[in-house]
Amino acid sequence: MAKKVLCDKCSGLCCRYFALPIDTPEDKGDYDDIRWFLCHKDITVFVEDGDWYINIKNRCRHLSEKDYSCRIYKKRPRICRGYSHRDCDFTEGEYDFELHFTDDKQMEEYIKIKFSNNVTEKPKVKSKKAKGKKRKK
Repeated sequence: MAKKVLCDKCSGLCCRYFALPIDTPEDKGDYDDIRWFLCHKDITVFVEDGDWYINIKNRCRHLSEKDYSCRIYKKRPRICRGYSHRDCDFTEGEYDFELHFTDDKQMEEYIKIKFSNNVTEKPKVKSKKAKGKKRKK
């Protein structure tokens, strides 16, 4: 009797999105830039193990709609070849993210809370003086 594997029941969940690391936001402007990402359809942002990622829901064009197999399996990209069934997304559902933003409104609320209820951050003015040098009187 042949062994049953998850791939036999696969619906190609891993081929329906990709996530890329983004810079960890440091100031209000950085968070607002992330808010801009979240204004776009099928974009989420999450934090996992302290690292920030943008998640783009966009189905691979080589995923068969009939049986969810890869139509270019023998010449699939390196990222696909490195994917392991141990990392399988077979079971849908929420991950245990530290933070997960699904739209710009959530990020807007987060910014308000993080930066004292939307207090406008003053732009930093760079001094013409060299850092570390004191002016002589």
